[in-house]
Amino acid sequence: MRARRSLSLWALFSLPLALVLAVVWLTLGDGSQAAEFFRAHRAAHPGLATSFELVSDISNPAMYAVYAWLLIKGLRARDKGLVRLVVVYVLVQALIAFAAVRALKIALGRPRPDAGGLFETMTLDPGKHSLPSGHATEMTGACLPLGLRSGRVLSCLGLGAAVAVLGFSRVYLGWHHPSDVFFGWLLGSVAGAAIHIFSRTRRNA
Repeated sequence: MRARRSLSLWALFSLPLALVLAVVWLTLGDGSQAAEFFRAHRAAHPGLATSFELVSDISNPAMYAVYAWLLIKGLRARDKGLVRLVVVYVLVQALIAFAAVRALKIALGRPRPDAGGLFETMTLDPGKHSLPSGHATEMTGACLPLGLRSGRVLSCLGLGAAVAVLGFSRVYLGWHHPSDVFFGWLLGSVAGAAIHIFSRTRRNA
């Protein structure tokens, strides 16, 4: 029953990003047409582009602040569950959002939308580090455990909306293809589920 509830909450959490990516895919695709559309839109709406740059830059650091606050709260209240959550979060994110994502970027070598060209495996060229989206991986891995821990529908939808906005910003700014964000979300879901599972104590298992 608990596993089914977690799966339902994960689906709700994922819904906003799934809808955003579906609209982009169905209207523009995943390739040059999408890149050209967003390039022209950025040029015509520099203020909107600046807003999305801000979203892209501050979303993950904002989650660092949230987890830092949870750590302080846990230490002050001597809440081992909260402290454990933060420790597991740091370890899992380091393994998946940092190490695994960078290894995949280097190994796959997918060009960023505005870079063009072909895949170039085993490359250190940042212009060919599009797949997967590290921002989407990290944001999903940070937000999903909080949604699952809350057990609330609105919390999951709200946190999922934050991931969707961040994911769309990466596509809009020409840093990633929609499929890069999708695979970032997939990796982040693995990270978030792992954080949720391994941070549970006997009391809340």
